[in-house]
This record gives sequence, structure tokens and C-alpha cells, in this order.
Amino acid sequence: MMASALAGRTLEVKYDEARVGAAWTDGKIVYVTSDGDLKCQLRQVCSQCALLASGSLDRDIIKHFIRKPKLLDRYLALESKRALKELSHLLPPSYPVEEYSRSIPDSESSYNSLEIALSKADIGLAPASFGTICPREILAAVAQEGGSASAGKHTPRSQQSEPMKELSDEANDHEDDNAHDFSSPVGGGGGIGKLLQKMFKMVRDVKGGGSPGADAPTHWSRTGSRAGAKAVRSSAQPETIEDAFGKHAGIHYPEWDTHRQCYRLDWCTVQEIDTPIESHADVEWLGGIGLRKPITRLGMGLDRFHRQIQGDDIDLDAAIESWVEQAAGSAPDEYCYVESQRNRRDLSVLVLLDISGSVSQASTSGRSVHEQQRSVGAELITVLYEVGDRVALYAFHSQGRGAVHLAPVKRFEDNLDSQVMNRLYSLKPGAYSRLGAAIRHGTTELIDHGGTTRKLLLVLSDGLAYDHGYEPAYAAADVRKALGEARRDGVGCLCVSVGADTETETLRRVFGSAAHATIPHPNQLGREIGRLFRSALQSAESQRRIA
Repeated sequence: MMASALAGRTLEVKYDEARVGAAWTDGKIVYVTSDGDLKCQLRQVCSQCALLASGSLDRDIIKHFIRKPKLLDRYLALESKRALKELSHLLPPSYPVEEYSRSIPDSESSYNSLEIALSKADIGLAPASFGTICPREILAAVAQEGGSASAGKHTPRSQQSEPMKELSDEANDHEDDNAHDFSSPVGGGGGIGKLLQKMFKMVRDVKGGGSPGADAPTHWSRTGSRAGAKAVRSSAQPETIEDAFGKHAGIHYPEWDTHRQCYRLDWCTVQEIDTPIESHADVEWLGGIGLRKPITRLGMGLDRFHRQIQGDDIDLDAAIESWVEQAAGSAPDEYCYVESQRNRRDLSVLVLLDISGSVSQASTSGRSVHEQQRSVGAELITVLYEVGDRVALYAFHSQGRGAVHLAPVKRFEDNLDSQVMNRLYSLKPGAYSRLGAAIRHGTTELIDHGGTTRKLLLVLSDGLAYDHGYEPAYAAADVRKALGEARRDGVGCLCVSVGADTETETLRRVFGSAAHATIPHPNQLGREIGRLFRSALQSAESQRRIA
């Protein structure tokens, strides 16, 4: 029970007679030594569960340690210390982490631990309670569960004669309905569930009737999937939005299972919902965050101008005419070049606004995170629209994998008018944040409807991705995967947290290598937005070329 609570998923604890003196895990079972006392075994369980909960045993990292025992030992020391410190508030008081790891340097992430391990830095020996890491066993367990995603094909759900098939019980044992107390603090109504709610401190308040869960009802319909190294594009071409959505279904997207290192195909259902208009925005949303000047310089497409005095190519028609004039004894025309100039807008931006329950909390400025992010969203779409870019804004929250709700405040084809602002200012925070599904849907909308060469997905969120069956480590891995999919498709990704007190390490763990920033106050965004936009767009272009 304790192992499952620490790791955030169902685990077994067993003795392993074959590896006396070293605890280890394959991701499903934690093996402890049989020759130690109960206190020693407890520390071994804590160490191995901390590695699992912190993403330390990710396949992309573990593969570096095959036949490299010295490198593995150095990484184990660094990463065990980092993982245990992250879970220090959950560990038994009898586990003195600092006492065991004073000679081991600090690390900021699992990849940072790998970098330090590869360097020549002095690293102290890991205590025996840290156990060991068995790369071959971990990779074998991942391969046994199916470590690659299958390509899928999109068909509208309205044409299906059977309901969506779930994974088998064996493939989804850690998500069993009877294991809610371990897999999700949200679903546990008993003593353990309440205890885990307090321990993780990540549960969001659901406003509205009913309880969140994977079986939440659906109301809209369209089917799609984005998975694997490249997003799966839809081959179905419905004639209208109504044909695409139908009446009683939703758009299906995969989700990355970091524990099994594979995609869960058609796992999440995204529903686009209308926002009831309950307020009337006034002109204060034009208060000005100083975004116009830096944004105006961005997103310019290249136009080619002929008959220029200098340029990056030769204008053949002008060059021939100049040669003929010179041969005829006239003074030749020197305007014989083609020059490329950025004079037209070539940027589409989709803003994803987090309206989950956590953003309703007040920040140090006295305003809620939601109010500050909403004002930034209003200013962004206003400036982008006025300078000529294509822009859309969707708000999102979720109540289980079957009800990821996105509210189209402004679609790409909509004009920016009072109705858009009224919808924006009528949004109310509540429920949870299945951020990976929201990013995949936003990416699909950008690719299908952006209509420009340059595309940017801008996420305004506090970075607390959490939902039923979507615990922190699992959620962070899924969000990083979704952002990676978007960037491989040539979509720039920028994640901005405004007014939230989320720790930098948490944001780095969730957003990974995508451009992201924490802005204490909306008025400070103008100084950073130009650099952030450029970084996101350049990174996407590089990823697209590699892919």
C-alpha cells in the first residue's frame, strides 16, 4: 500500500533471493533484499518508489546504462538523492535523506543527473538503501507491454457500430476501478483517498454537480488520433462541422503512458463546448501590456521584389534587358536583382487558456491566476488580430479522460468583436487539467485551420497538469510527449505561467525543452514575449527539419 502511494501507481513488493544486498524494480514489482531488517527494507522500498515517481527510470535514459555499471552507479547516487528530496514530504520520518547523501551533488532533473554522471565531477557512493537499477529488466518489461505506438486511421465516431474498446484488464491493471485509492487521489472517497489528497496537494476543486471520472458523459462527436513519432492525420473529410462532430461523441486522442512506454490509442475524448455568456466586457481589456511593438516585428513572411539595386538573386528579365541596352550602346539599368523582404504577415497563433480549478487561487498581487492569464489572453489575441495574424483562443479543463472540455472563445475564422470578449470574460475556473489532450487538440486545429507557414501554440497555464488517472509524473510525461509531437509537425510551442507560484522545477518537468516562462505580473510580459516567440518558432522549425 505504501509503495503504491509513493510511486503513484499499483506496485507489488517481493523478496528477490537472486540479488542479495541490492533492491531493484522493473516498474511493476519492487524487489527487496531478504537478509535485511524491516527498517532497511522500508528504506529500499522508499528509494525505488521515488525513482519511479520522479521519472528516473525513463527508457530514454535507462538505455544509456547497458554494460556501463560505473556510469549507472554514479547516476543512481545523483538521481536517488533528487527523487527522495522531491518526495521528502511523503517519506517516513525514519528515512534521513540528507544524512545519507551529503557527499552527493544536487541535480535538477533526471537528464541533469545523467549529464553530471557523464562528467568528471566527484560523486560520493550511494548508500546500500538506494539499491540498484537493472536496465535490461526494465527495458524487457517495457517491451513486453508493447513499447511502440501503432499507426492509426481516423474515422468519424458517428459511423462506428460498436463503442470504443478499452484496454484489457491486464494492460490496464494499474487503472482498475477497484484501485482508485492508489492510482488517483481524486477517485478515492475512503480514508486512503482522503489521505492521498492531502499528501499530494494537487487535487483541484470541481465546481458543478457530479464527480469527475473516466466515465463522464460525452456530448459532442468527432474522431481523430495523434500518436507515434508523427501525428496521425485524419483521412476522413466531413463536409460540415456537424458531420465531423455528430451528436453524442467526441474527438479521440491518444495518451502517452510513461509507465509502459507506449501510447494508449483513442484514450481521451475531447469535446468542444459552448460557453454561456454571463458577462459583458468593457474596454478595460485593452489596458495594454506592451505587446504590440515586439509582436509587430514577428511573424513576417517573405515577399520577393524584382528589379532591385541589390538582392539575394538575379532578376533574369531585368539582367537580359540590361545586357541588350549595353550592347545597343545605352547606359545599362543597374536594377537587376530580386530582393526578399519580410513585408507580409505569415503567422497563426492558437492560445490555450487553462481554466481548471487551480487557477482560481489568488496570487501575491491579490488577483487570481485566472484573472491575470485571462487579461494576457485578451491582450494577445487583440494585438495579433490587429497586426494581421490569424489567431484563435480555446479555454480548457477536464473531468476524467472521457470529458476533456475545450471552449472555442474565438476560432480562426471569427472576427474579434464584443461577443468574443464576452465569452472570454464569462469563463469560470473549475475541474481539472488533462493538458496533453488539450495540446493535441490545439495542434490539430492549428494544422488544419491555421492557414500559414508559421504556426505557434501558446499555452497559458499554471503548469499543474492533473486529473483522474493523470497523476503528476504520468501527466508531465504525457505533456512533454504532446509538445514534442507538435514541434515535429512544425508547430512552435510556448508555455507561459502568469501570476502563479508554481515552482520552476515543476514547470521544467511538465513542459520539458519547449519554450516556457514564469511571468510574475502581466505587465512584465512585453519585455519577454518577443524572445519567447522567436525561440518557440525557431525550435519548431529545427525539429521539423530533423523529422
